[in-house]
Amino acid sequence: MSTEPTTPRPPAPPAPEGVETADAVVVGAGVAGLTAARTLRAQGLRVVVLDAAEVPGGPVRGGELPGLDGVRVDLGAESFAARGTAVGDLVHELGLDVVEPSGAGAWGYAAGHAYPLPRAGVLGIPADPWSRDVRRAVGLGGSLRASLDRVLPRRFTDLRTLETFTRSRMGARVTERLVAPVASGVHSAPLDRLDVAAVAPGLREAFEREGSLARAVASMRALAPAGSAVRGIDGGMHRLVEGLVAGTDVRLRHEVTGISRTAAPDGGPGTWLVRAETPSGPVDLAAPRLVVTTPALVDALGPLVGTAADLLPDPEPGADVRLVTLLLRAPELDDAPRGTGLLVAPPHRDAGRAAPPSDVEAKALTHSTAKWPWLRDRVRAAAGPGHHVVRLSYGRIGATTEPDLDRVVADASRLFGVDLHGRVLGHVVTRWNGALPPPTPAFRREVAAFVARVDAVPGLAVTGGWIAGTGLASIVGHAQECARDLASTE
Repeated sequence: MSTEPTTPRPPAPPAPEGVETADAVVVGAGVAGLTAARTLRAQGLRVVVLDAAEVPGGPVRGGELPGLDGVRVDLGAESFAARGTAVGDLVHELGLDVVEPSGAGAWGYAAGHAYPLPRAGVLGIPADPWSRDVRRAVGLGGSLRASLDRVLPRRFTDLRTLETFTRSRMGARVTERLVAPVASGVHSAPLDRLDVAAVAPGLREAFEREGSLARAVASMRALAPAGSAVRGIDGGMHRLVEGLVAGTDVRLRHEVTGISRTAAPDGGPGTWLVRAETPSGPVDLAAPRLVVTTPALVDALGPLVGTAADLLPDPEPGADVRLVTLLLRAPELDDAPRGTGLLVAPPHRDAGRAAPPSDVEAKALTHSTAKWPWLRDRVRAAAGPGHHVVRLSYGRIGATTEPDLDRVVADASRLFGVDLHGRVLGHVVTRWNGALPPPTPAFRREVAAFVARVDAVPGLAVTGGWIAGTGLASIVGHAQECARDLASTE
């Protein structure tokens, strides 16, 4: 797809005096909104992007780490799923290079023990319950129970959530030691809040075809592209945002507080009026096309896309996430003792009982310099050998965590099995309050009904992770498709 505007479009319809006009307004300067804006611009449209934040990109951002001069690091998302081609194609269009992570695998951590995670799996669900790495993680008893999946009749399957699906087919050990660390870490939500279709596209269909969860996973892995399940960008994922912002009219610190629609006198699609509060006062924009990328505006859109009787998506609050990025002087980590990092299983909750306290509060640790060769080389050049960048993520639904540096270092020490006290040369804390709502089955049904009503309204599109699903592999393609459809609105 060309990155430059094509045939110029007719000017936007007249707007009330004092109201700025555009061909399209996009609400949200995350990757979804920026991608939609780029796609609209490529069709010759004049686009304005509004966001209440002070920086664009949403959870994709970069910055400098104290003690590491001249090297920008990711302070948010640092990879994207390899499935599909939308992200990779976009990266190449922006003149950036896709890179593979190192060959070191990821580890899990549960009940005080660290173990390598199986490489051949989907969200931690193994393709072979008897493989050595699965047996090491769940024990012989866990592998034996999981292997029953291949002979269990379909009626012994509970598809309500990812938790019930994996537990009914493969048992408790696989669910708690393999699936929970991966899926809960990725989605910041417990397994019983995750809709199978939303978090593992194609898995349910593969199971219906194969009659076994293990065989379903194996079939999906066989169709996956060669190499790692994730990719990155040379220089960091934040470069994607920098590329998308370039040439785009992005207006930050613009909080959208009102959306309305005026009918066209000739019976056409009409004009969207958007009001945003800014530090210098309110501003109003008018456009025949509107893209909304945040669930925060569902209530504002509700009266415009249906009737008062229509139910609106009512998401559960997302987790408050804290990402702590450390620069460490720790030669003991040169050999990557935990591979590319660890995913921590949430404390298991027995029915009617509170979860026991965990010895680790972090939900994940990424050994960034072990995972990304480009970063390892730049850190070594800037700071010398024996220096490492490590990220720890905090925040699960229902828990408020504001870790201090002592807590973070204690968690990193326990997860690595290396005493890291006194080794921190610099650190940065990145905060997101109310991350994406968990994709519960009920929420996904509500979203589907809402999208169907939106699709019936000319000049309006909704996109973003709350619609497309978690992860850039889902978000980018959906945003592009929405924008292409919207561009045809005259």
